Amino acid sequence: MAPKNHRFRNAGAALFGVLALTVGMAACSSDDAGSNGSVTIYSGRNESLIQPILDDFSDETNIDVKVKYGDSADLALLVEEEAAAGNVQADVFLSQSPGSIGFLEQNERLAVLPAATLDLVPPTVRDASDKWIGFSGRQRVLVYNTDLVDPADLPESVYELTEPEWNDRVGVAPSNGSFQDFVTAMRSTDGEDATAEWLDGLAANDPVTYPKNSAIVAAVGRGEVDVGLVNHYYNYRALAENPDQPSANHNFAPDDPGSILIVTGSAILEGSNNADNAAALINFLLSPAGQEYFANETFEYPLAIGMEPAAEVPAIEFGDVSGFNYGELGGGLEQTRVMISESGLES
Repeated sequence: MAPKNHRFRNAGAALFGVLALTVGMAACSSDDAGSNGSVTIYSGRNESLIQPILDDFSDETNIDVKVKYGDSADLALLVEEEAAAGNVQADVFLSQSPGSIGFLEQNERLAVLPAATLDLVPPTVRDASDKWIGFSGRQRVLVYNTDLVDPADLPESVYELTEPEWNDRVGVAPSNGSFQDFVTAMRSTDGEDATAEWLDGLAANDPVTYPKNSAIVAAVGRGEVDVGLVNHYYNYRALAENPDQPSANHNFAPDDPGSILIVTGSAILEGSNNADNAAALINFLLSPAGQEYFANETFEYPLAIGMEPAAEVPAIEFGDVSGFNYGELGGGLEQTRVMISESGLES
């Protein structure tokens, strides 16, 4: 999972051909059915981040897109309830949280993806059992106010944020899914005890809590807090809107849990009646148009073979996510939430 100065290469004409053929076939089959076809999505991704590219897909294919937005974990539980009743409503699951898509896989709620879809990304950013695939990625960073903080004073490890000099200076979003993913990953890499100790130490250091990443970046830009734990792309989005904002991203050491790389996953739900349209949608997210959208509009890392991040975003290499099994942890994501709450970190 260590960042490296490396860019994905080797895009071929075959990639474009496969995508055009797959999406085209889905659109034709929908038209032949006389109803243009449809695909229903349960999305843990924020509407502002994903809806524009879903609209593009619908315009491109004439496939009607229906979306239910919500917390990834809550939507995963909803799928489980529907599956138990034999009445799954969605075709595609888009997860902000790796833990949520892993939960559905463990419960055998995900279908095997087509080989043509799997081949669009490197093996490192797809499930070893071929049940889900990453379409964009983000890195955890520390955003800081460039007017208030000397870069030389920034910590090399997220663990240093529990030290006295950072008292009342750090912004966090304990209820946010990305923060919970990061804590869950820390449990996996560093253990339960170390994670609980860090949460307790951070809470004791009187951090300022916010509901989401964008609120932290805005607060850092205002000088309300000196630094904040966020996903990398939020500061790039803020700077695109206001280049004069005094904020920048700081990366922790490559092997530090504070630098975790998080893959946003997509999957086709078992029992979908629109599997072809579902596959076409996922392929579109991984097409050049979809990947350029994530790179240049949301400043995330594109994951399809041959695609590169926006010029402003430092290139990194995503390590093997297929072996990182959040579900192996006792209590999974729910236990992470309990640990955060017990530490006193609550928005």
